[in-house]
Amino acid sequence: MQTAKPTTKEKPIVLLALGGHAFMQRGEKGTIEEHERNAVMICRTLQTLIDRDYRLVVTHGNGPQVGNLLLLNETADKSLPVMPLDVLVAETEGSLGYFLQQAMLNELRRRQIKRYVVTVITQVLVDPGDPAFTAPTKPVGPFLSKEEAERRRDQLGWKIVDDSGRGWRRVVPSPRPIKVVQRHMIRESAEAGNIVIACGGGGIPIIKKPDGSYEGVEAVIDKDLTSSILASQIGAEIFIILTEVPQIYTSFGRPEQKAIGAITSERLTEMFKGGEFPPGSMGPKVEAICGFLERGGKRAIVTNPGTLNDALLGRGGTHVIGGC
Repeated sequence: MQTAKPTTKEKPIVLLALGGHAFMQRGEKGTIEEHERNAVMICRTLQTLIDRDYRLVVTHGNGPQVGNLLLLNETADKSLPVMPLDVLVAETEGSLGYFLQQAMLNELRRRQIKRYVVTVITQVLVDPGDPAFTAPTKPVGPFLSKEEAERRRDQLGWKIVDDSGRGWRRVVPSPRPIKVVQRHMIRESAEAGNIVIACGGGGIPIIKKPDGSYEGVEAVIDKDLTSSILASQIGAEIFIILTEVPQIYTSFGRPEQKAIGAITSERLTEMFKGGEFPPGSMGPKVEAICGFLERGGKRAIVTNPGTLNDALLGRGGTHVIGGC
């Protein structure tokens, strides 16, 4: 097995954020086999970053998976203990990290590249006074018909919402991330040349109590906002968000839809504040990349897996830079 060229301090850290649906495509049931197959496809997509010898940190969502675990908890035999939401986030962080870590190790060895992969079960500090705890907005779990969602609302006490016209889903509290607890460990591992999987599902939400100790809270954190914070805290030079569409669009889904190729964070922020990007789809991604650039990041890219290589070459995706 050959050893890849040493990863050096000159090579930038790249943080790439995946959605939870990358592991569970639309129409799939979420079986182990489907998760494993999708993890292999993800890792093959990420090889274009490994070929460039970037120091790579990968984050991912967990919406479908944690939603299914919530439903499993609520409908299980009542003699079994119900796990709180922060524990379910930790469980999906571990299981999805395992799928991705194993698929990546197999792909690296198939290509005779000697790099290691590590999954970090990540805690993320939030404010206990965050208004999200009294006004849940974060969709989790599968897309449902209105009738089925209302049935579960009435039977299980769910709060539900129409998710951007794509179907009805359960919503749970989603406080804003403040700080990634394991940020130093993640940075140091990436600088050593390891591929790091972190902040799964936005990370496990925790609060700091008056005595300085940590405590988990019942919530999920938006993975794009956490990824943005982590990218800043580890000194990432490039922040990439992989989504379902190849670029950011204005007037998305309407006849006047137009792709954005390159734009400044200042202009994108103006458009975001003007209501151009819906909160249930592209809004959090735009907010995340603008926040990263405002905190000193150099470059952000939004694209889909099939366009990633072209986007890195400047021939696709939406490229956002800081400044005006």
